[in-house]
Order: sequence, then C-alpha cells, then structure tokens
Amino acid sequence: MAAEPQPKALTRKPLLLNKVEGSQEVVNMAAIVPKEDGVISVSEDRTVRVWLKRDSGQYWPSIYHSMPSPCSCMSFNPETRRLSIGLDNGTISEFILSEDYNKMTLVKSYQAHQSRVIMILFVLEMEWVLSTGQDKHFTWHCSESGQRLGGYRTSAGACGLQFDVETRHVFVGDHSGQVTILKLEQESCSLVTTFKGHTGGVTALCWDPIQRVLFSGSSDHSIIMWDIGGRKGTAIELQGHNDKVQSLSYAHHTRQLISCGADGGIVVWNMDVERQETPEWLDSDSCQKCDQPFFWNFKQMWDSKKIGLRQHHCRKCGKAVCGKCSSKRSSIPLMGFEFEVRVCDSCHESITDEERAPTATFHDSKHNIVHVHFDATRGWLLTSGTDKVIKLWDMTPVVS
Repeated sequence: MAAEPQPKALTRKPLLLNKVEGSQEVVNMAAIVPKEDGVISVSEDRTVRVWLKRDSGQYWPSIYHSMPSPCSCMSFNPETRRLSIGLDNGTISEFILSEDYNKMTLVKSYQAHQSRVIMILFVLEMEWVLSTGQDKHFTWHCSESGQRLGGYRTSAGACGLQFDVETRHVFVGDHSGQVTILKLEQESCSLVTTFKGHTGGVTALCWDPIQRVLFSGSSDHSIIMWDIGGRKGTAIELQGHNDKVQSLSYAHHTRQLISCGADGGIVVWNMDVERQETPEWLDSDSCQKCDQPFFWNFKQMWDSKKIGLRQHHCRKCGKAVCGKCSSKRSSIPLMGFEFEVRVCDSCHESITDEERAPTATFHDSKHNIVHVHFDATRGWLLTSGTDKVIKLWDMTPVVS
C-alpha cells in the first residue's frame, strides 16, 4: 500500500559533512573507504573514481579510470582492497587498489551476464563473486579463477542481493516483488523457498546475520522485515516513504535500519522494539461495524432500501468498514505506520499516547537517492543521487 504524507523530522538531524561533485552522469553506487577520508564511486559516465580529501577540505580524484561501458554497480572489500565492478554490457571487472589508493590494477574481467549487471557481492570467506543481471540470472563465480560456478534463473531482473556466510544462503529480490532463497554449494544451488509480500518490485535487500532478519525495500514505498532465523514466519511492514525505497543499510550495534528513497528521505528505524504484524484485510459485503451494505451488495441494498457505501479497512484490526465508521486517523508506529492512517473509531479510542510514540526519525537529503553506504565505525552515511552528487553525512546524532 502507498505511503501517506510522513511526519515532520525530529530535532536530531544528520550533519552534512561534505559533497563530492564532478561526475557527468548518475553515480550508481559508491562506498566510504575505511580508515581513509575517501570515497570510491562508479557512474553511468563510465568512470571509476577514488576521491580523497585534500588539505582544502574538498574531495578530488586520486584515481580516474574509464571503463568500456557504463558502470552499473560495485563491491569493495577493504581487507583485500579488491574492487569488483559491474558494467552495462554484462561484464564484471576486478581490480586491486594500491595501499595509498592512488592506483588500481586490473586482475581479470569475465562475461557474467548477457546484459546489464545489477548487483555484485564479493564473499571473501568463499572466494565467490555473486551477481544478478537484467538477463534474469543470478550467477556466482570463483574470484580467483574467474570461472563460472553456477547460476539460477529468476522470475525477473533482480535489484536485491544478500548472502549469509554461515548457512550459504543467498537472498535474491526481483522486480516481480518476489524474494528467492537459494542454498549455494561450490558448483550447484538448490531452491529453499520463495516468498512475496510487496505489491511492487523489490528494489533493495539488507540482511542482519545476528538477528537473522531480512529487510526488503520496494517500489511500493514500503519495507518488510522478514523473520528468517526465528522460524516465526512473521513479516512486519514499515511505512515511511512517499516514493520507492532505493537502498537499505543496517547499524548492527544499535539495531537501527536506515532506509533511503527516491523521495529524498533518510529514515532511521529503531528495530530494538517489539513490533506487531499488520493484520490481514478481512472480506465482507457490508460494514463490520454498522452492517451498512457496500456498493456491490445489491441484495442487501434492495432489502434494506439503503445506498451502498465504499469499502475501507482499518489498519489496526483489518476489519472492512465504511467511511463513517473509520473517520479517524492515527499513527501506529509499532505496526510500522509512523504517519497517520485510517483506523476504525473503536480502534482509535483504544490507541494510547504511548502507542503513538514514534519509533523512527525522518530527514530530507534534498536529492533523489539511488544508493547508500553506512560506515558504522565513524557513523558516516554516504548517499548518491540522480543529481550526480555524493553526500557524506555524520549520522551520530541519530544513529547512536
């Protein structure tokens, strides 16, 4: 369901540290360089750039490398300084960056997909490179030899990709709104399960290996928290964006989820609270509060000589109600509704002020965000947008 206008931002705000400008096209992905005051970015303008902060306070490229095709995605491993870059032509190219981040050396390139590479993950423990493409394939390669180890055809192009090292489960979220879980072996994979809860395509995935929870963001403006490891089967909705959710990141030390969207919003969700599942919407031919017939219930309309009414649903109890019996609005943060939504009159009376206390903070980045990267050691958040600008934020006032 679509999000309604969100509440005003609270007083604790991220601090804008710097802007990195100079790309000629959209920066599709970027990452903060650990232990360095620098940023790695890949762009539609075919460039790979490593930006280091100079004495002037501005970021300038220490590396400016042109690729043969637009750069669609990247994965950087700080331990090995291995940079894997996905291209629009389906190629994955791997580089090693020098210790001073002033040089990058090509290690290998391989044709991983038949069309644009959408997501890449480098798994150091397995020496695997996982990737998804617009060719509707998930593949994994040996990072040492470049040899393709296996693949799986998804129902649509996949924008979400996460991997659990402990169980070797990979999570693939695609444009149909489906999430597929696969069990990977060295050269084979098996389908574990698929599940779907979004009305739009999955645009981002984020995995918490400690709580064993998967977060999925979607073009339907919502986020769903899936309890994978607890075996409870719960799926908690989070509603806080007015446009598609573009990227997710998780602060493990504080159990806070950071979501960013095409609406420019940065939302920080407190996940260290006991949240509630939203109820299933009930079916009925008449209002479950006053018994007035809905407009398609011709028989009751004729028998009672009453005009049929439009059907609504209470977001708290899920009952089918008419407009008169659901005239009130309320936020229900523990159900993920940080803004006011339709509730029936009886539920409105039962919601306490404590239950309306917000569990998220909302901030405006002032650009359409396409990707985020969070550096937990410093509390920095990087956002890249369609405006070709990279912004660095100090999130410690919010994520602490």
